Amino acid sequence: MPKMKTNSSAKKRFTLTGSGKIKRKHAYKSHILTKKSTKRKRNLTYFGEVHKADESNAKLLLCMK
Repeated sequence: MPKMKTNSSAKKRFTLTGSGKIKRKHAYKSHILTKKSTKRKRNLTYFGEVHKADESNAKLLLCMK
């Protein structure tokens, strides 16, 4: 039986919270920021949570299931 390996891209993108939820960063904040409003850019700064429907896929990539 081979070793289970964590997906490298997933471990860079997701972190686990204390309660077991998966944190993620928002997209669309890397470039072309001039046309985006200040409020929109500010809200993209904060972390979000992975949606319930995608949580099982993210846990598989992180070898947590």
